[in-house]
Amino acid sequence: MVRSLALIALLALSPVPAAAADNGLLVIAHRGASAERPEHTLAAYERAIDQGADYIEPDLVATKDLVLVARHENELSGTTDVASREEFEDRRRDKIIDGQRVAGWFAEDFTLAELRTLRAKERIPSVRPANARFDGLYQVPTFSEIVKLVRAKEAETGRRIGLYPEIKHPTFLLQDAGIDMVDLLLREFRQLGITPQDPVFVQSFEIAPLQRLKQRGGGFKLVQLVEPIGGPADEPGMRYAEMVTPTGLTEVATYADAIGAHIGMALNPDGTPTSLVADAKAVGMVVHAWTVRPENEFLPVMLRTGSDPKGKGCGDVKLAALLKAAGVAGIFSDGPLAGRSCP
Repeated sequence: MVRSLALIALLALSPVPAAAADNGLLVIAHRGASAERPEHTLAAYERAIDQGADYIEPDLVATKDLVLVARHENELSGTTDVASREEFEDRRRDKIIDGQRVAGWFAEDFTLAELRTLRAKERIPSVRPANARFDGLYQVPTFSEIVKLVRAKEAETGRRIGLYPEIKHPTFLLQDAGIDMVDLLLREFRQLGITPQDPVFVQSFEIAPLQRLKQRGGGFKLVQLVEPIGGPADEPGMRYAEMVTPTGLTEVATYADAIGAHIGMALNPDGTPTSLVADAKAVGMVVHAWTVRPENEFLPVMLRTGSDPKGKGCGDVKLAALLKAAGVAGIFSDGPLAGRSCP
């Protein structure tokens, strides 16, 4: 009860901006406008851009023939119709990915031509049933297509739109399939004419790929992702909790420009800031927080509207305001924030 009252008081003292992207707070469209379209589709990215997002965030995996495509995971059955496709039944595998057994169909076992026959579907239809209306309409996009979309929308809108790719499971893919995600990403950057002067952040939960990008990437902004539990897959003895201590952040700052942190690492349960933002700033880094989602199910109880877990209100905008007040420089969001206001 005390925490709830403290959060309510803080909200009363912190005016919610008419646009959550005001005053330099970057809005990063998490997998596109994933609260309104199936994630990691061109439709989701375009909708996010139209809603005012500063950056779009494609998670990148690789095909068997070494093309970068956008999926939240290399396992495909959660976000495509592959499980219903009889012609690919023999591709089903069990793999140990970052210490966890995963069963399904994996992007690295498909050529791009094969992958293009699949169609995207909503990953969490029980929470986002309206998104399921779009199941079957969209292909899995390549990174090249995403960049072309961004450039087309820049020409249409007259504003810069950033890219915020995450390289997924780079150590696993190198060891299991001989796929070097760092090489692939830098190759595609060169082919697409993307330079460090463009609005680009590259993120990873692992350490060595970011260090390699620091050495070879020529100045691209890099983001070390962290979460409350666990640690980087390529450093089994290290914990994320250790990495966000002042000593740990000093080391991270040697190769990264920002920390991409779970919201719970930037805000206490009562909505007041933790020390993370201040500690990161002390070593020259900023913090981007993930993930602001509009549905009640993903919001703190005191920010929900009504009792329906799928219900939406202003909780996401108010949460963004708390993160802004905490000094966070950017937020990952599943839904639109720019231009919205709350009572």
